[in-house]
Amino acid sequence: MKIYNTLTKRKEEFETIEPMKVRMYVCGPTVYDFIHIGNARPMIVFDSFRRYLSFLGYDVNYVSNFTDIDDKIINRANELGISSEELANRFIDECKKDMAGMNIMPATTHPLATKEIDGMIELIKGLVDKGYAYVGKDGTVYYDTTKFKEYGKLSHKNLDDLQSGFRDIKVTGEEDKKTSTDFVLWKPKKEGEPFWKSPWCDGRPGWHTECCVMAPKYCNGSLDIHAGGEDLVFPHHENEIAQYEPLHDTTYARYWMHNAFLNINNQKMSKSLGNFFTVRDVLTKFDGKVLRLFMLSTQYRAMLNFSFELMESSKASLERIENCVNNIKFTLKNKGINVAENSKLENIDDFNELIVDLKTSSDFSKEELAAFDKVCEYIKEYFDKLDDDFNTADAETQIYEIVRVANQNVNENSSIAFLNAMLLIIDTLLDILGIDLHNKTTQESDVDEALIEKMIQERTEAKKAKDYAKADEIRKKLLDMGIELEDTRQGVKWKKV
Repeated sequence: MKIYNTLTKRKEEFETIEPMKVRMYVCGPTVYDFIHIGNARPMIVFDSFRRYLSFLGYDVNYVSNFTDIDDKIINRANELGISSEELANRFIDECKKDMAGMNIMPATTHPLATKEIDGMIELIKGLVDKGYAYVGKDGTVYYDTTKFKEYGKLSHKNLDDLQSGFRDIKVTGEEDKKTSTDFVLWKPKKEGEPFWKSPWCDGRPGWHTECCVMAPKYCNGSLDIHAGGEDLVFPHHENEIAQYEPLHDTTYARYWMHNAFLNINNQKMSKSLGNFFTVRDVLTKFDGKVLRLFMLSTQYRAMLNFSFELMESSKASLERIENCVNNIKFTLKNKGINVAENSKLENIDDFNELIVDLKTSSDFSKEELAAFDKVCEYIKEYFDKLDDDFNTADAETQIYEIVRVANQNVNENSSIAFLNAMLLIIDTLLDILGIDLHNKTTQESDVDEALIEKMIQERTEAKKAKDYAKADEIRKKLLDMGIELEDTRQGVKWKKV
Protein backbone atom coordinates (compact mmCIF):
# COMPACT_ATOMS: atom_id res chain seq x y z
CA MET A 1 0.00 0.00 0.00
CA LYS A 2 1.20 3.50 -0.87
CA ILE A 3 0.05 6.78 0.64
CA TYR A 4 0.91 10.35 -0.28
CA ASN A 5 3.20 11.93 2.32
CA THR A 6 2.85 15.71 2.60
CA LEU A 7 6.36 15.82 4.06
CA THR A 8 8.05 14.34 0.98
CA LYS A 9 5.39 15.34 -1.60
CA ARG A 10 5.27 11.85 -3.06
CA LYS A 11 3.53 8.53 -2.64
CA GLU A 12 5.47 6.19 -0.37
CA GLU A 13 5.20 2.53 0.55
CA PHE A 14 3.53 2.30 3.94
CA GLU A 15 5.80 0.80 6.61
CA THR A 16 5.02 1.02 10.31
CA ILE A 17 7.37 1.59 13.23
CA GLU A 18 6.20 -1.66 14.83
CA PRO A 19 5.21 -4.61 12.61
CA MET A 20 1.45 -4.62 11.92
CA LYS A 21 0.78 -1.88 14.48
CA VAL A 22 -0.31 1.63 13.52
CA ARG A 23 0.04 4.72 15.69
CA MET A 24 -2.34 7.23 14.15
CA TYR A 25 -3.28 10.71 15.35
CA VAL A 26 -5.98 12.86 13.76
CA CYS A 27 -6.54 16.45 14.87
CA GLY A 28 -10.06 16.79 16.26
CA PRO A 29 -12.43 19.78 16.42
CA THR A 30 -12.44 22.81 18.69
CA VAL A 31 -15.69 22.32 20.57
CA TYR A 32 -17.44 25.70 20.84
CA ASP A 33 -20.44 24.92 18.59
CA PHE A 34 -21.95 22.12 16.51
CA ILE A 35 -19.39 20.68 14.08
CA HIS A 36 -19.79 21.88 10.50
CA ILE A 37 -19.79 19.94 7.26
CA GLY A 38 -16.10 20.78 6.69
CA ASN A 39 -15.25 18.98 9.95
CA ALA A 40 -17.04 15.91 8.63
CA ARG A 41 -14.62 15.31 5.76
CA PRO A 42 -11.48 14.41 7.77
CA MET A 43 -13.63 12.51 10.26
CA ILE A 44 -15.12 10.30 7.55
CA VAL A 45 -11.97 9.98 5.44
CA PHE A 46 -9.64 8.95 8.24
CA ASP A 47 -12.24 6.81 10.00
CA SER A 48 -12.57 4.90 6.71
CA PHE A 49 -8.79 4.64 6.37
CA ARG A 50 -8.61 3.31 9.92
CA ARG A 51 -11.24 0.70 9.06
CA TYR A 52 -9.27 -0.37 5.99
CA LEU A 53 -6.05 -0.71 7.98
CA SER A 54 -7.89 -2.88 10.52
CA PHE A 55 -9.34 -4.98 7.68
CA LEU A 56 -5.80 -5.52 6.39
CA GLY A 57 -4.83 -6.91 9.80
CA TYR A 58 -3.19 -3.89 11.44
CA ASP A 59 -3.70 -3.19 15.12
CA VAL A 60 -4.64 0.50 14.93
CA ASN A 61 -4.20 2.83 17.90
CA TYR A 62 -6.37 5.71 16.67
CA VAL A 63 -6.13 8.89 18.72
CA SER A 64 -8.20 12.01 18.04
CA ASN A 65 -8.43 14.92 20.45
CA PHE A 66 -10.99 17.50 21.43
CA THR A 67 -9.60 21.01 21.79
CA ASP A 68 -11.58 22.11 24.85
CA ILE A 69 -9.77 25.38 25.65
CA ASP A 70 -9.42 28.12 23.05
CA ASP A 71 -10.26 31.79 22.46
CA LYS A 72 -13.41 30.80 20.55
CA ILE A 73 -14.58 28.60 23.41
CA ILE A 74 -13.93 31.33 25.98
CA ASN A 75 -15.70 34.00 23.91
CA ARG A 76 -18.74 31.80 23.23
CA ALA A 77 -18.97 30.78 26.90
CA ASN A 78 -18.87 34.44 27.94
CA GLU A 79 -21.67 35.22 25.48
CA LEU A 80 -23.82 32.47 26.99
CA GLY A 81 -22.88 33.28 30.56
CA ILE A 82 -21.50 29.81 31.32
CA SER A 83 -18.04 28.40 32.04
CA SER A 84 -15.70 27.31 29.26
CA GLU A 85 -15.73 23.80 30.71
CA GLU A 86 -19.53 23.58 30.60
CA LEU A 87 -19.62 24.83 27.01
CA ALA A 88 -16.89 22.46 25.85
CA ASN A 89 -18.46 19.43 27.54
CA ARG A 90 -21.84 20.28 26.01
CA PHE A 91 -20.45 20.39 22.49
CA ILE A 92 -18.23 17.34 22.95
CA ASP A 93 -21.45 15.43 23.66
CA GLU A 94 -23.12 16.98 20.61
CA CYS A 95 -20.10 16.18 18.45
CA LYS A 96 -20.21 12.54 19.55
CA LYS A 97 -23.89 12.37 18.56
CA ASP A 98 -23.05 13.69 15.08
CA MET A 99 -20.13 11.28 14.79
CA ALA A 100 -22.45 8.39 15.62
CA GLY A 101 -24.86 9.67 12.97
CA MET A 102 -22.02 9.42 10.43
CA ASN A 103 -21.01 5.97 11.76
CA ILE A 104 -17.63 7.29 12.96
CA MET A 105 -15.99 4.76 15.26
CA PRO A 106 -14.96 6.15 18.67
CA ALA A 107 -11.21 6.73 18.81
CA THR A 108 -9.03 4.43 20.88
CA THR A 109 -8.51 7.58 22.95
CA HIS A 110 -10.15 11.01 22.81
CA PRO A 111 -7.77 13.16 24.89
CA LEU A 112 -8.82 16.57 26.17
CA ALA A 113 -6.35 19.46 26.08
CA THR A 114 -7.32 20.66 29.58
CA LYS A 115 -6.38 17.30 31.09
CA GLU A 116 -2.84 17.43 29.68
CA ILE A 117 -1.63 20.84 30.90
CA ASP A 118 1.14 19.38 33.10
CA GLY A 119 2.65 17.62 30.10
CA MET A 120 2.52 20.82 28.07
CA ILE A 121 4.32 22.77 30.80
CA GLU A 122 7.03 20.10 30.89
CA LEU A 123 7.46 20.28 27.12
CA ILE A 124 7.78 24.07 27.22
CA LYS A 125 10.29 23.86 30.07
CA GLY A 126 12.37 21.49 27.97
CA LEU A 127 12.32 23.82 24.98
CA VAL A 128 13.34 26.81 27.14
CA ASP A 129 16.18 24.79 28.73
CA LYS A 130 17.49 23.72 25.30
CA GLY A 131 17.36 27.27 23.92
CA TYR A 132 14.46 26.71 21.50
CA ALA A 133 12.10 28.97 23.45
CA TYR A 134 12.34 32.26 25.34
CA VAL A 135 10.24 34.20 27.86
CA GLY A 136 8.85 37.68 27.20
CA LYS A 137 8.41 40.46 29.75
CA ASP A 138 4.82 39.54 30.62
CA GLY A 139 5.52 35.82 31.01
CA THR A 140 4.56 34.87 27.46
CA VAL A 141 6.75 32.00 26.22
CA TYR A 142 7.68 32.04 22.51
CA TYR A 143 9.19 29.40 20.26
CA ASP A 144 12.30 30.67 18.43
CA THR A 145 11.80 29.47 14.85
CA THR A 146 15.35 30.48 13.88
CA LYS A 147 16.79 27.80 16.18
CA PHE A 148 15.15 24.87 14.37
CA LYS A 149 17.02 24.56 11.09
CA GLU A 150 14.33 22.39 9.48
CA TYR A 151 11.48 24.80 10.18
CA GLY A 152 9.20 24.84 7.13
CA LYS A 153 10.01 21.29 5.97
CA LEU A 154 6.41 20.04 6.14
CA SER A 155 4.80 23.03 4.44
CA HIS A 156 7.83 23.45 2.13
CA LYS A 157 8.13 27.10 3.09
CA ASN A 158 11.38 29.04 3.38
CA LEU A 159 11.91 30.73 6.77
CA ASP A 160 13.25 33.94 5.20
CA ASP A 161 10.18 34.18 2.95
CA LEU A 162 7.90 33.49 5.89
CA GLN A 163 9.52 36.19 8.00
CA SER A 164 9.20 38.66 5.14
CA GLY A 165 5.54 37.79 4.72
CA PHE A 166 4.78 38.09 8.44
CA ARG A 167 6.81 41.25 9.05
CA ASP A 168 3.83 43.56 8.70
CA ILE A 169 1.55 41.41 10.86
CA LYS A 170 1.57 42.65 14.44
CA VAL A 171 -0.51 40.96 17.13
CA THR A 172 -1.24 42.89 20.31
CA GLY A 173 0.81 41.58 23.22
CA GLU A 174 3.42 39.93 20.98
CA GLU A 175 5.86 42.84 20.79
CA ASP A 176 8.49 40.72 22.60
CA LYS A 177 8.85 38.37 19.64
CA LYS A 178 12.39 38.11 18.30
CA THR A 179 11.17 37.33 14.79
CA SER A 180 7.76 37.53 13.14
CA THR A 181 7.46 33.74 12.70
CA ASP A 182 7.99 32.92 16.38
CA PHE A 183 4.83 31.49 17.94
CA VAL A 184 3.32 31.37 21.41
CA LEU A 185 3.82 28.33 23.63
CA TRP A 186 2.31 29.82 26.78
CA LYS A 187 0.17 32.95 27.15
CA PRO A 188 -0.77 34.98 30.26
CA LYS A 189 -4.34 34.88 31.52
CA LYS A 190 -6.80 37.67 30.86
CA GLU A 191 -9.44 38.81 33.30
CA GLY A 192 -12.18 36.18 33.64
CA GLU A 193 -10.34 33.50 31.62
CA PRO A 194 -9.54 30.02 32.90
CA PHE A 195 -5.85 29.60 33.74
CA TRP A 196 -3.22 27.25 35.11
CA LYS A 197 -0.13 28.04 37.14
CA SER A 198 3.26 27.75 35.42
CA PRO A 199 6.88 28.84 36.06
CA TRP A 200 6.33 31.86 33.78
CA CYS A 201 2.87 33.19 34.64
CA ASP A 202 -0.71 32.12 35.31
CA GLY A 203 -2.11 31.35 31.92
CA ARG A 204 -2.68 28.60 29.36
CA PRO A 205 -0.84 26.84 26.54
CA GLY A 206 -0.83 27.83 22.88
CA TRP A 207 -2.84 25.64 20.51
CA HIS A 208 0.23 24.26 18.69
CA THR A 209 1.60 22.84 21.94
CA GLU A 210 -1.49 20.80 22.75
CA CYS A 211 -1.36 18.17 20.01
CA CYS A 212 2.38 17.52 20.15
CA VAL A 213 1.92 16.50 23.80
CA MET A 214 -1.27 14.46 23.42
CA ALA A 215 -0.29 12.64 20.22
CA PRO A 216 2.94 10.98 21.42
CA LYS A 217 1.54 10.36 24.92
CA TYR A 218 -1.40 8.29 23.72
CA CYS A 219 0.38 6.80 20.69
CA ASN A 220 3.37 5.76 22.83
CA GLY A 221 6.02 7.82 21.07
CA SER A 222 6.59 8.85 17.46
CA LEU A 223 3.63 8.47 15.11
CA ASP A 224 3.19 6.35 12.04
CA ILE A 225 0.53 8.72 10.69
CA HIS A 226 -0.45 12.25 11.60
CA ALA A 227 -3.54 13.40 9.73
CA GLY A 228 -5.95 16.29 9.38
CA GLY A 229 -7.23 18.91 6.97
CA GLU A 230 -4.81 20.67 4.65
CA ASP A 231 -5.49 23.95 6.46
CA LEU A 232 -3.51 22.49 9.39
CA VAL A 233 -0.28 21.92 7.44
CA PHE A 234 0.88 25.44 8.29
CA PRO A 235 1.24 26.64 10.89
CA HIS A 236 -0.26 23.98 13.20
CA HIS A 237 1.45 20.81 12.03
CA GLU A 238 4.65 22.62 11.12
CA ASN A 239 4.80 23.99 14.66
CA GLU A 240 4.15 20.59 16.20
CA ILE A 241 7.21 19.22 14.42
CA ALA A 242 9.29 22.21 15.52
CA GLN A 243 8.49 21.53 19.18
CA TYR A 244 8.70 17.74 19.24
CA GLU A 245 11.75 16.90 17.13
CA PRO A 246 14.46 19.09 18.73
CA LEU A 247 13.27 18.13 22.20
CA HIS A 248 13.20 14.37 21.56
CA ASP A 249 15.84 14.23 18.81
CA THR A 250 13.70 11.90 16.71
CA THR A 251 11.14 12.01 13.89
CA TYR A 252 7.70 13.11 15.04
CA ALA A 253 5.64 11.35 12.37
CA ARG A 254 6.59 9.13 9.44
CA TYR A 255 3.62 9.99 7.22
CA TRP A 256 1.54 13.14 7.03
CA MET A 257 -1.90 12.77 5.41
CA HIS A 258 -4.04 15.81 4.65
CA ASN A 259 -7.48 16.00 3.08
CA ALA A 260 -8.28 18.90 0.77
CA PHE A 261 -10.85 21.61 1.42
CA LEU A 262 -14.58 21.27 1.06
CA ASN A 263 -16.43 24.06 -0.76
CA ILE A 264 -20.15 24.79 -0.73
CA ASN A 265 -21.65 25.26 -4.19
CA ASN A 266 -18.14 26.09 -5.46
CA GLN A 267 -17.61 28.75 -2.80
CA LYS A 268 -15.71 28.76 0.46
CA MET A 269 -18.07 28.03 3.34
CA SER A 270 -18.91 31.18 5.27
CA LYS A 271 -21.72 32.31 7.57
CA SER A 272 -21.66 35.71 5.85
CA LEU A 273 -22.39 34.04 2.49
CA GLY A 274 -25.26 32.08 4.00
CA ASN A 275 -23.73 28.75 2.92
CA PHE A 276 -22.64 27.51 6.34
CA PHE A 277 -24.04 24.08 7.23
CA THR A 278 -23.56 22.01 10.35
CA VAL A 279 -23.44 18.24 10.25
CA ARG A 280 -26.66 18.32 12.27
CA ASP A 281 -28.30 20.37 9.48
CA VAL A 282 -27.30 17.84 6.86
CA LEU A 283 -28.26 14.77 8.92
CA THR A 284 -31.81 16.10 9.30
CA LYS A 285 -32.12 15.98 5.50
CA PHE A 286 -30.00 12.95 4.59
CA ASP A 287 -29.04 9.66 6.14
CA GLY A 288 -25.48 9.42 7.48
CA LYS A 289 -24.79 6.65 4.94
CA VAL A 290 -25.51 9.10 2.13
CA LEU A 291 -23.11 11.62 3.63
CA ARG A 292 -20.34 9.00 3.88
CA LEU A 293 -20.90 7.85 0.31
CA PHE A 294 -20.72 11.46 -0.84
CA MET A 295 -17.58 12.33 1.16
CA LEU A 296 -15.77 9.27 -0.20
CA SER A 297 -16.88 9.88 -3.79
CA THR A 298 -13.85 12.14 -4.31
CA GLN A 299 -10.25 11.18 -3.59
CA TYR A 300 -9.37 12.74 -0.24
CA ARG A 301 -6.56 15.00 -1.57
CA ALA A 302 -8.85 16.57 -4.20
CA MET A 303 -11.10 19.53 -3.46
CA LEU A 304 -14.66 18.41 -2.76
CA ASN A 305 -17.68 20.51 -3.68
CA PHE A 306 -20.75 20.09 -1.49
CA SER A 307 -24.28 20.85 -2.59
CA PHE A 308 -27.68 19.40 -1.79
CA GLU A 309 -28.05 18.47 -5.47
CA LEU A 310 -24.88 16.38 -5.27
CA MET A 311 -26.14 14.85 -2.03
CA GLU A 312 -29.33 13.84 -3.85
CA SER A 313 -27.15 12.12 -6.44
CA SER A 314 -25.34 10.19 -3.70
CA LYS A 315 -28.71 9.31 -2.18
CA ALA A 316 -29.79 7.84 -5.51
CA SER A 317 -26.52 5.88 -5.72
CA LEU A 318 -27.05 4.48 -2.24
CA GLU A 319 -30.64 3.52 -3.10
CA ARG A 320 -29.34 1.68 -6.15
CA ILE A 321 -27.06 -0.37 -3.91
CA GLU A 322 -29.79 -0.90 -1.29
CA ASN A 323 -32.28 -2.02 -3.92
CA CYS A 324 -29.78 -4.58 -5.17
CA VAL A 325 -29.11 -5.90 -1.67
CA ASN A 326 -32.83 -5.97 -0.82
CA ASN A 327 -33.53 -7.89 -4.02
CA ILE A 328 -30.91 -10.50 -3.07
CA LYS A 329 -32.37 -10.79 0.45
CA PHE A 330 -35.90 -11.02 -0.96
CA THR A 331 -34.85 -13.80 -3.33
CA LEU A 332 -33.17 -15.68 -0.48
CA LYS A 333 -36.27 -15.26 1.68
CA ASN A 334 -38.41 -16.79 -1.06
CA LYS A 335 -36.04 -19.76 -0.99
CA GLY A 336 -36.60 -20.12 2.75
CA ILE A 337 -33.30 -18.56 3.80
CA ASN A 338 -33.25 -16.04 6.65
CA VAL A 339 -30.47 -13.51 6.05
CA ALA A 340 -28.26 -12.51 8.99
CA GLU A 341 -28.29 -8.80 9.85
CA ASN A 342 -24.51 -8.44 9.53
CA SER A 343 -23.41 -10.30 6.44
CA LYS A 344 -19.75 -9.30 6.19
CA LEU A 345 -16.19 -10.51 6.76
CA GLU A 346 -13.87 -8.78 9.23
CA ASN A 347 -10.44 -9.24 7.63
CA ILE A 348 -8.64 -9.63 4.33
CA ASP A 349 -7.46 -13.19 4.97
CA ASP A 350 -10.98 -14.53 5.46
CA PHE A 351 -12.17 -12.53 2.48
CA ASN A 352 -9.45 -13.84 0.17
CA GLU A 353 -10.06 -17.40 1.35
CA LEU A 354 -13.74 -17.03 0.54
CA ILE A 355 -13.01 -15.72 -2.96
CA VAL A 356 -10.63 -18.60 -3.72
CA ASP A 357 -13.25 -21.13 -2.57
CA LEU A 358 -16.03 -19.50 -4.58
CA LYS A 359 -14.00 -19.38 -7.79
CA THR A 360 -14.21 -23.17 -7.96
CA SER A 361 -17.64 -23.54 -6.37
CA SER A 362 -19.65 -26.49 -7.67
CA ASP A 363 -22.77 -24.81 -6.32
CA PHE A 364 -22.61 -22.08 -8.99
CA SER A 365 -24.17 -22.54 -12.41
CA LYS A 366 -22.00 -22.00 -15.48
CA GLU A 367 -23.54 -18.54 -15.92
CA GLU A 368 -22.97 -17.69 -12.27
CA LEU A 369 -19.31 -18.69 -12.48
CA ALA A 370 -18.87 -16.39 -15.47
CA ALA A 371 -20.57 -13.54 -13.61
CA PHE A 372 -18.45 -14.21 -10.54
CA ASP A 373 -15.27 -13.98 -12.62
CA LYS A 374 -16.28 -10.42 -13.54
CA VAL A 375 -17.02 -9.65 -9.88
CA CYS A 376 -13.53 -10.86 -8.93
CA GLU A 377 -11.99 -8.41 -11.42
CA TYR A 378 -13.89 -5.57 -9.76
CA ILE A 379 -12.88 -6.78 -6.30
CA LYS A 380 -9.21 -6.74 -7.29
CA GLU A 381 -9.59 -3.24 -8.72
CA TYR A 382 -11.37 -2.12 -5.54
CA PHE A 383 -8.42 -3.12 -3.34
CA ASP A 384 -5.89 -1.82 -5.87
CA LYS A 385 -7.55 1.60 -5.70
CA LEU A 386 -7.58 1.65 -1.89
CA ASP A 387 -3.92 0.62 -1.86
CA ASP A 388 -3.12 3.54 -4.17
CA ASP A 389 -3.30 6.43 -1.68
CA PHE A 390 -6.74 5.37 -0.46
CA ASN A 391 -8.61 6.27 -3.63
CA THR A 392 -12.14 5.73 -2.35
CA ALA A 393 -13.67 7.45 -5.37
CA ASP A 394 -12.52 4.75 -7.80
CA ALA A 395 -13.13 2.04 -5.18
CA GLU A 396 -16.79 3.12 -4.97
CA THR A 397 -17.03 2.73 -8.75
CA GLN A 398 -16.10 -0.94 -8.43
CA ILE A 399 -18.97 -1.47 -5.97
CA TYR A 400 -21.38 -0.01 -8.52
CA GLU A 401 -19.98 -2.42 -11.13
CA ILE A 402 -20.54 -5.37 -8.79
CA VAL A 403 -24.10 -4.16 -8.17
CA ARG A 404 -24.64 -4.01 -11.93
CA VAL A 405 -23.48 -7.64 -12.30
CA ALA A 406 -25.76 -8.69 -9.44
CA ASN A 407 -28.76 -6.91 -10.97
CA GLN A 408 -28.14 -8.67 -14.27
CA ASN A 409 -27.77 -12.14 -12.77
CA VAL A 410 -29.92 -12.40 -9.64
CA ASN A 411 -33.34 -13.95 -10.26
CA GLU A 412 -35.63 -16.68 -8.90
CA ASN A 413 -33.40 -19.32 -10.51
CA SER A 414 -30.20 -18.10 -8.81
CA SER A 415 -28.43 -20.57 -6.55
CA ILE A 416 -28.40 -19.91 -2.82
CA ALA A 417 -24.59 -20.02 -2.94
CA PHE A 418 -24.43 -17.24 -5.55
CA LEU A 419 -26.96 -15.08 -3.71
CA ASN A 420 -25.12 -15.43 -0.41
CA ALA A 421 -21.77 -14.70 -2.08
CA MET A 422 -23.00 -11.51 -3.72
CA LEU A 423 -24.57 -10.29 -0.49
CA LEU A 424 -21.44 -11.04 1.53
CA ILE A 425 -19.14 -9.33 -0.98
CA ILE A 426 -21.21 -6.15 -1.30
CA ASP A 427 -21.70 -5.85 2.45
CA THR A 428 -18.00 -6.39 3.16
CA LEU A 429 -16.76 -3.83 0.61
CA LEU A 430 -19.25 -1.26 1.90
CA ASP A 431 -18.36 -1.97 5.51
CA ILE A 432 -14.69 -1.16 4.84
CA LEU A 433 -15.90 2.33 3.89
CA GLY A 434 -18.04 2.53 7.03
CA ILE A 435 -21.32 2.15 5.14
CA ASP A 436 -23.48 -0.33 7.01
CA LEU A 437 -26.74 -1.00 5.18
CA HIS A 438 -28.05 -2.84 8.25
CA ASN A 439 -27.46 0.16 10.52
CA LYS A 440 -30.96 1.58 10.59
CA THR A 441 -31.64 5.29 10.91
CA THR A 442 -34.11 6.57 13.51
CA GLN A 443 -36.78 6.81 10.82
CA GLU A 444 -36.12 3.25 9.65
CA SER A 445 -36.13 1.96 13.23
CA ASP A 446 -39.60 3.48 13.71
CA VAL A 447 -41.02 1.30 10.94
CA ASP A 448 -43.24 -1.51 12.26
CA GLU A 449 -42.18 -4.30 9.89
CA ALA A 450 -44.62 -6.83 11.38
CA LEU A 451 -47.55 -4.47 10.73
CA ILE A 452 -46.35 -3.83 7.16
CA GLU A 453 -46.07 -7.56 6.42
CA LYS A 454 -49.55 -8.11 7.90
CA MET A 455 -51.04 -5.37 5.70
CA ILE A 456 -49.27 -6.77 2.62
CA GLN A 457 -50.76 -10.20 3.40
CA GLU A 458 -54.23 -8.66 3.76
CA ARG A 459 -53.77 -6.93 0.41
CA THR A 460 -52.67 -10.19 -1.22
CA GLU A 461 -55.76 -11.97 0.13
CA ALA A 462 -57.98 -9.11 -1.08
CA LYS A 463 -56.54 -9.38 -4.58
CA LYS A 464 -57.12 -13.16 -4.56
CA ALA A 465 -60.73 -12.48 -3.62
CA LYS A 466 -60.86 -9.89 -6.46
CA ASP A 467 -61.60 -7.16 -3.92
CA TYR A 468 -59.42 -4.67 -5.76
CA ALA A 469 -60.91 -1.65 -3.99
CA LYS A 470 -59.72 -3.01 -0.63
CA ALA A 471 -56.31 -3.90 -2.12
CA ASP A 472 -55.92 -0.35 -3.46
CA GLU A 473 -57.01 1.08 -0.11
CA ILE A 474 -54.31 -0.94 1.71
CA ARG A 475 -51.68 0.18 -0.80
CA LYS A 476 -52.72 3.81 -0.24
CA LYS A 477 -52.57 3.39 3.55
CA LEU A 478 -49.06 1.98 3.28
CA LEU A 479 -48.00 4.82 0.98
CA ASP A 480 -49.36 7.31 3.53
CA MET A 481 -47.12 5.54 6.09
CA GLY A 482 -44.16 6.11 3.76
CA ILE A 483 -44.08 2.55 2.43
CA GLU A 484 -43.99 1.90 -1.32
CA LEU A 485 -44.97 -1.50 -2.71
CA GLU A 486 -43.66 -3.25 -5.81
CA ASP A 487 -45.43 -6.30 -7.25
CA THR A 488 -43.00 -8.78 -8.79
CA ARG A 489 -43.20 -12.34 -10.09
CA GLN A 490 -41.53 -13.45 -6.87
CA GLY A 491 -43.92 -11.59 -4.59
CA VAL A 492 -44.46 -8.13 -3.11
CA LYS A 493 -41.44 -5.99 -2.21
CA TRP A 494 -41.64 -2.87 -0.05
CA LYS A 495 -39.35 0.00 0.78
CA LYS A 496 -39.37 3.19 2.83
CA VAL A 497 -39.81 6.37 0.73
